[in-house]
Amino acid sequence: MGKEELTKNPVLGIFFKTIDVAVSRASKISSFRAFKKVGDNLENGMSLIIFPEGKIDDVYPPVLQDFKSGPFRLAIEKNIPIVPVSISNVWKIMWDDGIKHGSRPGIIEVYVHEPILTSILAVESDEVLKTEVYDKIKSRL
Repeated sequence: MGKEELTKNPVLGIFFKTIDVAVSRASKISSFRAFKKVGDNLENGMSLIIFPEGKIDDVYPPVLQDFKSGPFRLAIEKNIPIVPVSISNVWKIMWDDGIKHGSRPGIIEVYVHEPILTSILAVESDEVLKTEVYDKIKSRL
């Protein structure tokens, strides 16, 4: 899933129009349709990558933003395990478009956490799951 604005990028637009599910953050109907589509994709065996912050802040250096609940509710409803991933230093190598703070070659540090099973959770546990994933990701930043 990605923000709809990325479909307008000349390079990324091709990628986002072919395999991504675009969502307009200003429209609840768009969000509903996007989650319906990714739910169908999950049921058909596809994997899904979601950045649950729902926004990229302009604060430099960046801080982890609050997560949205939708992805966690979806994981519980579809009984899909969550694999949290922490990417700790990408902002030092490539900040946004590189104009203000620059970009440089480098190695990005990625930590893949243990999967979190959702099969034992009730849908009402989405906030607990969201907090657990947030804490795991933040622990490696």
